[in-house]
Amino acid sequence: MEEDDVSIREQNFHSQVREYIICFLLFAVLYIVSYCIITRYKRRSDDHEDEDAVVNRISLYLCTFTLAVSGGAVFLLPFSIISNEILLSFPKNYYIQWLNGSLIHGLWNLVSLFSNLCLFVLMPFAYFFLESEGFAGSKKGIRARILETFVMLFLLALLILGIVWVASALIDNDAASMESLYDLWEFYLPYLYSCISLMGGLLLLMCTPVGLSRMFTVMGQLLVKPTILEDLDEQIYCIHLQEEALQRRLNGSSSHTYTRGSFTHQLNKELDNVRNQRNKLERRKKASGWEKNLLYPIVMLILLTGTTISVLMVALNILYLLVDETAMPKGSTERGIGNTSLSTFGVAQAALEIILMFYLMVSSVVGFYSLRVFEGLTPRKDDTTMTTIIGCCVSILVLSSALPVMSRTLGITRFDLLGDFGRFNWLGNFYIVLSYNLLFAVVTTLCLVRKFTSAVREELLKALGLDKLQLSNSPTDPESGKLSANGHQKTL
Repeated sequence: MEEDDVSIREQNFHSQVREYIICFLLFAVLYIVSYCIITRYKRRSDDHEDEDAVVNRISLYLCTFTLAVSGGAVFLLPFSIISNEILLSFPKNYYIQWLNGSLIHGLWNLVSLFSNLCLFVLMPFAYFFLESEGFAGSKKGIRARILETFVMLFLLALLILGIVWVASALIDNDAASMESLYDLWEFYLPYLYSCISLMGGLLLLMCTPVGLSRMFTVMGQLLVKPTILEDLDEQIYCIHLQEEALQRRLNGSSSHTYTRGSFTHQLNKELDNVRNQRNKLERRKKASGWEKNLLYPIVMLILLTGTTISVLMVALNILYLLVDETAMPKGSTERGIGNTSLSTFGVAQAALEIILMFYLMVSSVVGFYSLRVFEGLTPRKDDTTMTTIIGCCVSILVLSSALPVMSRTLGITRFDLLGDFGRFNWLGNFYIVLSYNLLFAVVTTLCLVRKFTSAVREELLKALGLDKLQLSNSPTDPESGKLSANGHQKTL
């Protein structure tokens, strides 16, 4: 009997160690990828080792950790769906016994824990540490900056806890809720993270429809469009004339010492734009036939199909919400993974759900940076400050943490939310969930209709040659007049 107890304890010990090793390896891969991404956009600094360099390096490591956690949140639900289908297909396979419910629940709990840690501790610490200089009158150095950072974090924690306490007291006035106000671990943190998840869901609701329509423009810039009723040689010839005329004016202005510097800068900027247009036209001319006439329509058709399927699935979910209570998103505490398939069509539907989740996440990021409010956070290669990187990491963390909740709320998947993701208070509110689905379907449809009507109008103008009537005038200098459409200089 004692030998059986020892063997059971050994099995539990080895299973626990195996889960820790798997989690560590997965996170190590995400951390390396995140570090490569951040260093690609981070502004290059001097190799001189000083106090600011140490602070920047610490902030870089914290941002990398946060971005890795964001990647884990994005892959969390797809990994769970794939694991469930694999266990259903190979229930007794020896080589996949490590893929069990305990590992999946552990990943969900770790992602939830690290999301809270990054959002409420690490990212505020990185920002305050980066902006700190030490208190007035104290000795300058790393210790002084750390002390100021911890003081700022303490004041921020008091402010946030006070706001949450007042908000919860105003919303719930019953005796049980008033008693729970003094429970920090069981009430404050879950309630605060529930509010953050609701904000992330609203941010996804605002960014995803914009991103779904913006994706067509982004892919159109990356791919070569078909040449329909267009004469590329004529356009390249006109661009060459404009480039030569701008170059002559630039050479003439540089020979005059009294020419304003702002005018020269404006000419250089316009010359760069003309050269970029010439490069794009030459790329379209050199592109092969299959790239112009086959690849572009296929990619656009895939984007349109993915968006249409997403809207249809949301519409079906609205009907399910009206007639079936089980369509409401809910959490699950059971560790049974691989018992039953949550997809009607099995592996094919599971693969479609995973593709749609990644598509919605990419669209939400594209839509986030397309909004005017967040344009200042757009990263630039080798020219992004650490403050901007911190803002980007926080934004992506909020979006990625809300992705599993949004996917379940919109009915993209029927996989129940595990861990703390299923404990959000607002998930049980029927009116919030229904309004969320209706807003997503309506806003996405309106954005697509507006996008395609404007795109069709622009293509018709280009095909008819009417877009040339809207050419903008070139900048003028005090001596010369305006640059005409054929690239020659007018005299006043």
